Amino acid sequence: MASNLKRKRGGEPTPRKSPKLDIEESVAGSDDEGFDEGEDSGSEGEEWGGTGTAMDVDRRGPSSSKPKKAPTGEELRAIREATDLYRSSSFKLQIDALLPNVRPKQSRTVPLEKFLLKLHTFLMQLPSVEPQHPLEAARKLQKKGVAVSYCAPLPTEDTNWKVAFEKPDDITLVGSWPNKVSVKAKDGFQYGVDIAVQMPDGLFQEKDYLNARFFQKKAFYLASLANSMQSTKSGLNVDVFYESTAGDPRLTKLVLVPKPDGSQTDFTKLNARVCIIPSVSPSNPIPLHRLSPAHSNLRVNDGANLPTPVYNNALLTAFSPKPHLLSTYNLIHSIPAFADALTLLRIWANQRGFGEGSKLCVKGFENAGNLWPALLELLINGEDSTTRGAPPRKPLGKGLSSYQLFKSALSCLATQDFSKHPALAKSASKHKYPPSEYQANHTATLVDSSSLVNALSYIPPGCIDMIRHEAAKTIETLQSSALAVDPFTDVFLHDHRDVATRFDIIFKVDLSSAKARKSSLHEALDFGSATNHLLFNMNALLRKALGDRIHAVAFLQPSSTNSLPSTRPLTQAHPSTSSTIFVGLVLDPASAFNLVQLGPAADSTDLEALTAFQELWGSKSEMRRFKDGRIAESVVWDVKTADERAHVPAMVVRHILQWHFGLGEEHVQTWQSAYDSVIRMPKEIATKYIQGAGSSMGFKGAMQAFDRLVKSVKALDDELPLSLVNASPISESLRYTSTFSPVPLTQSLAAALPPNARYLQPINIVFEFEQSGKWPDELKAIQKIKLAFFESIGTGLMKSVEGLKASVVLGSGNITDSNELMDKAYLEIVTPEGWAFHARIWHNREATLLDRILDDNGPNPHVVVSKKRKQQERKGKEYLDALEAKEVYDRRFMHAPRHHRAVAALNHQYAAFSGTCRLVKRWFASHWFLGGHVSEEAVELLCAQFFVLDGKHVGTDVDIPKNTLSVVPSTKERGFAMVMRFLSEWKWEEGGLWVCLYGPKKAEGEEESDGAPAVPKTAPAKASGTGVWTVSTDMDKDGKLWTRKGPDVIVAKRIRAIAGATWNYMQTMEDGTFNVQGMFIHPTRDYDFLVHLNPSVIPRYVHNIAADESLLGKGKFANDRLRKQEQDLVLPGFDPARSLFDDLQRTYADTFRIFFDPYGGDTYGAVWDPTLKESRPFRVLGGYSSVPVKKENEKAKDRGLVALNDSAVLGEIERLGSDLVKSVLKQR
Repeated sequence: MASNLKRKRGGEPTPRKSPKLDIEESVAGSDDEGFDEGEDSGSEGEEWGGTGTAMDVDRRGPSSSKPKKAPTGEELRAIREATDLYRSSSFKLQIDALLPNVRPKQSRTVPLEKFLLKLHTFLMQLPSVEPQHPLEAARKLQKKGVAVSYCAPLPTEDTNWKVAFEKPDDITLVGSWPNKVSVKAKDGFQYGVDIAVQMPDGLFQEKDYLNARFFQKKAFYLASLANSMQSTKSGLNVDVFYESTAGDPRLTKLVLVPKPDGSQTDFTKLNARVCIIPSVSPSNPIPLHRLSPAHSNLRVNDGANLPTPVYNNALLTAFSPKPHLLSTYNLIHSIPAFADALTLLRIWANQRGFGEGSKLCVKGFENAGNLWPALLELLINGEDSTTRGAPPRKPLGKGLSSYQLFKSALSCLATQDFSKHPALAKSASKHKYPPSEYQANHTATLVDSSSLVNALSYIPPGCIDMIRHEAAKTIETLQSSALAVDPFTDVFLHDHRDVATRFDIIFKVDLSSAKARKSSLHEALDFGSATNHLLFNMNALLRKALGDRIHAVAFLQPSSTNSLPSTRPLTQAHPSTSSTIFVGLVLDPASAFNLVQLGPAADSTDLEALTAFQELWGSKSEMRRFKDGRIAESVVWDVKTADERAHVPAMVVRHILQWHFGLGEEHVQTWQSAYDSVIRMPKEIATKYIQGAGSSMGFKGAMQAFDRLVKSVKALDDELPLSLVNASPISESLRYTSTFSPVPLTQSLAAALPPNARYLQPINIVFEFEQSGKWPDELKAIQKIKLAFFESIGTGLMKSVEGLKASVVLGSGNITDSNELMDKAYLEIVTPEGWAFHARIWHNREATLLDRILDDNGPNPHVVVSKKRKQQERKGKEYLDALEAKEVYDRRFMHAPRHHRAVAALNHQYAAFSGTCRLVKRWFASHWFLGGHVSEEAVELLCAQFFVLDGKHVGTDVDIPKNTLSVVPSTKERGFAMVMRFLSEWKWEEGGLWVCLYGPKKAEGEEESDGAPAVPKTAPAKASGTGVWTVSTDMDKDGKLWTRKGPDVIVAKRIRAIAGATWNYMQTMEDGTFNVQGMFIHPTRDYDFLVHLNPSVIPRYVHNIAADESLLGKGKFANDRLRKQEQDLVLPGFDPARSLFDDLQRTYADTFRIFFDPYGGDTYGAVWDPTLKESRPFRVLGGYSSVPVKKENEKAKDRGLVALNDSAVLGEIERLGSDLVKSVLKQR
């Protein structure tokens, strides 16, 4: 969409007195497309980059030494008005730039006008057709290739009334087109040019409102018009189709699509179609008082004389085209901002699926064109005083700007309950039908002043909740000044129709075998078709059953697709209906996952409510006694795990569809279980863990094990020189964000598992002891004292806790072990239950000593040192070791505990946060980024931004407002989709990301006030890094704490590319080809070479996204369990595949970039440094394996050039991997 906004290149500078954007209109190519993001208008203009840039360019003139003039009073007044009336002056300029680009080009309307004149002449010359029996008339037209769209109840041979045709009494251009408020639709849909053809009064009788007689006569009239226009003798040169509004055959119209022939009446370039709508005059014999919502106009054999509100509303639409035209015309000419406000409202609605489109659109809004003017009229003129018991809505007046009217309309949609309080716009004459009749017979009501038509009649109640939810979200966006996104872009330019980020749970329902348990012929006739009746009742029942679990339950269908277009040939009498419907739930996290649904109490005297509850829930409803003594009818949902609890809303939907419509599980598809499977171990291995560890597994078991360990260490106070003050967890396993649920591993359990399923994840913790002046004042000595502490703690724990093992580990086995200033030793503890911990000791004196070395004055500031010696010291080993040690100290002991507490708090505040982090980490790992290039903390920050928003509710005990909660994802699936969309669109080159993890963004210099230990905001010096992502928080304003080492430019671009591919793949959910696991399968064709590992010796292979289950079975390991129990099979953190990856990444950092899945990946992928492929002169210590370049011929001079010796490097890798590496495959 943004590319539709163009300004002319060059040209004369805009005078200062009238600064405005000169937006060039789109050319032919853009009119053939819908109102979409990224649509190119085809003009040779420069993309509109925002008001600031455009203003700068337009005002640029020849250089001059004259001083610039101050703004005039008129300019200042215009700026002030723009700020007051349009949120800001830039917002007004953006609106002014947008509006011309969504309206049809007037320069292309000339052929249409000529066609309309020709059509008018043709219609007024049509011959009459004598009255005849409806079935006989239909048979005659059928022979000519035109079916008559008679609706139920169909005419029979015994019918005693006749159909006829006479030329129209009047032909009027109606709808949006004559009032010039048409708006470009989505997905290239055409503009609609509506023509009301007034049928003569003489064709109708007073009783034609009964049993669809009016609709049968209208259908024949329409078929006669179609028969005349499809003839080549007509000279119109158009294709003629039927189309039924909302799939109701009673609302059928003719659609004329031009054939491109280059004639004067060929309006193909306008991308428009002409719709012929039969209408009647106010003097029609049908009495209007018989069409009220309370009247029954269908006589069926069941004898029920029930009201037919939808049928009556459909009949009233035939009276409304001209009154709606005149009403909108008067509003446009009496209120200057009305047309622009109406356009903005329609743009907003189209971007959210409340209109037509080939993507999934909200059911009921496909042809709700009259809804938007009626809503604005309600605001401007106010409500009828008899509408409701509460005071009527007061008129806003006529002086508001378009933005103010638009925002007021959203506020009305967000707050007005049209079901409880019918809205009837104030009219000069009193409304013919009382509001009580609308409220008693319609689920929701909105009636304008010019007609009696209810604009909300066809919209299911759950879909009305959806537009209320979207309006509330938009108001939240417009009112929030702290959002990172531009409000204008988010409100008007972004396409919000994607279901993955819009709904918490999505269902795909096959309706082909759906049959209502209780069906009513009368109600089906009232809705015009059995499908409409089925969907309306299904939506109402789901909404009732889900209750306060949801904000909205929306039904979604594309209004037209290539396989099922909205138009149909003239040979087809009735519209085709799709057998598939998508159901989207927007959950209320406060009550969405409740396990008990309470009904009426046992002693309740309201038998009607008790019967209704039992009727709604069927076999699931039962009388239960609760712990507080209550006895009530209730529904209880049985779940075994926390992950299953997230499925409760889906269980409700499945039960209702099964009980009321006979739709089994095979007809109702959702993707929650598939998402769960990617963060779980294979079922066979998980069963062994459950048998071996029992209920002590999972995050809860890890937290309990941590608490027990801390108590055991505190019990050693008498044996330790200092008392333990605090134990801080810094592990993802203790903040609910580890990809896989943590599990313990005992010796007996390990013996029952194959070698590639015995990985035990250690849990990192930090011990803080009481302050003491006895600590040495030298960094190397401090590290030695820590070893003594570890020895004492380990010895004491093994004595006090039977079965516990403790070992002091001196390093990680890599090059950093040579740094004697760095904290690298830790205590490895394995509890009797099988949990492993890596404990470190924090001593605050280390920071001071490291800062002395890094300070400009050196470690001894009182000693005078020459400048040359200072420069040498900065290149020395001590300085570089201190630089690295300080970075590790800050990250490990300062920021990691603070980050852990903030993330753990988010998990308790938002139920979906943990699952979102786990899924996103799984995605990063499965595409070989996590660990080696992207840190886990950085991923957690990326996910946190969608939950903390502007940080107002972080760390507060105040209940979060529902409007805010509705923006936050309530399921991990929606959270994952939001992160994927962000990664695919994030332009990290242009700016970083700010995450309000610790509360609202603070101004420079503002300090923390929560009493937490001071965390350094900046360090005296920083170690070098290659990371290009900037992810900032209040405690890391530079944004490089967790991204300093990656991702670099190459990796960051690949992340964006794969995220874009993932996001595009998620869109296939609509066409049924979507497979969750497909998003986590990594493509390997782009790598220069692959290193295949032996999966049978990888301890984490059980976590592989596509693990071969045949390699996880017992196999040859079933008969030697006793021998294995004698060995030490529990090796915390032992992962040879990751160790080899780290060695290769460090050793060949200047040769290739290597990638790997840390969760059981059995393949490395690498790309060569492209510069090494080029020949270069040989030099000593070149940093990579090289080979001399062969001379072109024997006579050529030997220039001593070398190139990368890739075969030698691959051979080295194979030798380094020994039995771990199975093969090396060179791809290019």
